[in-house]
Amino acid sequence: MRAPRLIVAIILILTAGFAAWGQAAGAVGEPDPNSIGIDSAQQNLKEISISKFEDAGFWEVNMSKDDGIVSLRRFEGSPLDKKPLPGEEESNIQENDKYVLGVKVNYFYRGHKNIAITPSRPIPVEGICKTISVWVIGRNFNHTLKLLVEDYFGTKAEITMGKLNFSGWKKLTVAIPTNIRQKDYHYSTYSGLRFNGFLIQTDPAESYGQYYIYFDDLRAVTDLFGEESRDADDLPDSW
Repeated sequence: MRAPRLIVAIILILTAGFAAWGQAAGAVGEPDPNSIGIDSAQQNLKEISISKFEDAGFWEVNMSKDDGIVSLRRFEGSPLDKKPLPGEEESNIQENDKYVLGVKVNYFYRGHKNIAITPSRPIPVEGICKTISVWVIGRNFNHTLKLLVEDYFGTKAEITMGKLNFSGWKKLTVAIPTNIRQKDYHYSTYSGLRFNGFLIQTDPAESYGQYYIYFDDLRAVTDLFGEESRDADDLPDSW
């Protein structure tokens, strides 16, 4: 009788182990906005569009002139796995979503390079931003993509989104660290952060010849509870 009981015990242990492994594997996937930086009793999370990269003239790309030549332009295309925003579907919003933004780099020599892709002016993200995502074609280079943001008080920060060592379109999502201050309890008329662009930090072993990268559909998941519960007769501190 001991042998069957032992077998059952082993099966239960293995089952629990696989369940725990599955939970851990899910934890390293996309961050869960519901569990990031909860500082209020209620949340109203919504996924919003920051940019669909339809206007290439709104974007600028820069790198040191000693390191190489960089340029950008738009192309027709879209990730096949991209899904429309739920709010746009419900409201039947027919916003243009035809183009992607392409960046081309011609290196002069190998080494550490910084390539900045920035909007012509910072893009505000209202509410308490939980995550930011973007679709990228990385061309399977071992470069690193970083997010450039600015907090409530104008302090700038870089947030690592991940390596670009993959082929085809991939959605990169990053959680906004809680140490980035997005509001001040003295003022209820504004909260959130500003998106200042992307920074590509190249791997010196692969920074040679030409490099191409493409972006589409920059989104944020943000908590708009504070924005929607604001007093209608409050005055903005923007003068």
